[in-house]
Amino acid sequence: MAGRIEDYALIGDMQTAALVCRDGTIDWLCLPRFDSHAIFAGLLGTEEHGFWRIGPAHAADAGPPAAARRRYRGDSLILESEWDTPRGTVRVTDFMPPRDGAPQVIRIVEGVSGRVRMRSALRMRFSYGRVVPWVHKVDTRTVAVAGPDAVWLDADTETYGKDLTTYSDFTVAPGDRIAFTISWQPSHKAEPPLPDPEASLEATAEFWSDWVEQCTYHGPYREPVIRSLITLKALTYAPTGGIVAAPTTSLPEEIGGVRNWDYRYTWLRDAAITLSSLLRTGYREEARAWREWLLRAVAGDPENLQIMYGIAGERELGEAELDWLPGYENSTPVRVGNGAAHQLQLDVYGEVTEALHLAHMTGLTRNDYASLLQLKLIRYLEDHWDQPDEGIWEVRGPRRHFVHSKVMAWVAVDRTIKLIEMGDADGPVEKWRELRDEIHRTVCEKGYDPERNTFTQSYGSKELDASLLLIPQVGFLPPDDKRVIGTIEAIQRELSTEDGFVLRYPTAGDHAGLDGLEGDEGAFLACSFWLADDLAMIGRVDEARKLFEKLLGLRNDLGLLAEEWDSRLQRQVGNFPQAFSHVPLIDTALRLTASGAYGG
Repeated sequence: MAGRIEDYALIGDMQTAALVCRDGTIDWLCLPRFDSHAIFAGLLGTEEHGFWRIGPAHAADAGPPAAARRRYRGDSLILESEWDTPRGTVRVTDFMPPRDGAPQVIRIVEGVSGRVRMRSALRMRFSYGRVVPWVHKVDTRTVAVAGPDAVWLDADTETYGKDLTTYSDFTVAPGDRIAFTISWQPSHKAEPPLPDPEASLEATAEFWSDWVEQCTYHGPYREPVIRSLITLKALTYAPTGGIVAAPTTSLPEEIGGVRNWDYRYTWLRDAAITLSSLLRTGYREEARAWREWLLRAVAGDPENLQIMYGIAGERELGEAELDWLPGYENSTPVRVGNGAAHQLQLDVYGEVTEALHLAHMTGLTRNDYASLLQLKLIRYLEDHWDQPDEGIWEVRGPRRHFVHSKVMAWVAVDRTIKLIEMGDADGPVEKWRELRDEIHRTVCEKGYDPERNTFTQSYGSKELDASLLLIPQVGFLPPDDKRVIGTIEAIQRELSTEDGFVLRYPTAGDHAGLDGLEGDEGAFLACSFWLADDLAMIGRVDEARKLFEKLLGLRNDLGLLAEEWDSRLQRQVGNFPQAFSHVPLIDTALRLTASGAYGG
């Protein structure tokens, strides 16, 4: 049975990632890419759908014990888990070396004290748990083959097969180090080279140490900021520069519900805000790689900008349901692909333009096609900004005139005007100044409720939407504008949970089904960070700091956040770990540091 979402640790190699539970079980791993089929899909099913557990041997009816302690080794993505048993203490180190050849998961078992009996149980199931591979020995190595995929197991101890599972039983004493490595390879190719686990561990530690040293943030929240930055780096697909929203699919926004989506793709919005956080903390190479990815992804058809693409820029992300998987805690359907890819979401034009603008302002080497792309996006918005769309949250109901979408269209035009005013692009600047003014005027007339002194989710609606919190952050109105303050206070009253976190928009009671979906969802963590930002901007800095530090308390013991928080169940929900949660954590930390609003 899968653990709670917050029970998992992330390891990865900037091309894919695995989730490791407290009991030493890897329940999720897709090979060779984030969006490949899973070989361990126990997270969304049962052990029959694939897992790999290493931990102290235990009685069959007792269940595997959870580690007594776990941590990342310093500022890295190297996981160390320790078990205290009646006979001694043992440590398991899990990591994925940054890829130079075959993708690998390496697990090193180390005796700390006493003599501890250990077991490795490896059950590979390809195609999201549906296909049982052919497992056989090639000399001293074990290989599992099914169709185009082969996974090779190398172990420092004897292995044997039983019940379609590969086991190893062994004992470790102080100083013993027993390594296990699985390596993926196309099945038609020769076997991958023998691994060198100790050299790979050293190289992985050096990689993360060198990367973290580039960080320019040294404020009071450095620990959560660094962990968030490492997580964002882990969600970057190194070969192309694409950034996935999360490494998982179908972790539910409501336990037992249907709001289960595949996040293993590059949302332009999520990637753009990730880029923004990386740039503001010193990571320009990631910004350059993402900009090149963007230019390739939209090449030839910038007017038909998709809201998301595959990690190599693929456009077709057809949605399907995996009916053989029972889902995380029976939350079905389990989906792969994402049917929202072709929705119209006008806000992405603003997010992309803002990211390109920030890259330009921070001194990233000029790319003429990036400026040309920005101009083409504005020419599209000239004719389409006043259309209804599906909005930032990908509602599956009818299109509406979402206020946030119009605000971000204004951002796109505003940043492009600034580019022209700096002399770095040519365009009809007077015409676009008039367009900017027209968008601003229309939003303030049609998207604002003067009786309640708040902006609303869409033109003519009474509902609120947490995306309205971004209005002062993008410069649409100043923080001291009474309409901004009124909106912040209205969201606090109407969209906050009992514990002070923020819902995206109302989904319960009379509002049920307005987004075209059944069920409810948790508090959206990004929105709660946005509220902390806004509170700091309007001078309520103590309140902002308290909310921010309360949000930090929701992180799991390794500093990771999912998409949402279920206030009723007091647990994380949604795909994990979620870039859209870690990015605003960084942003809010930077804002509070600049304002001096921190404890201690």
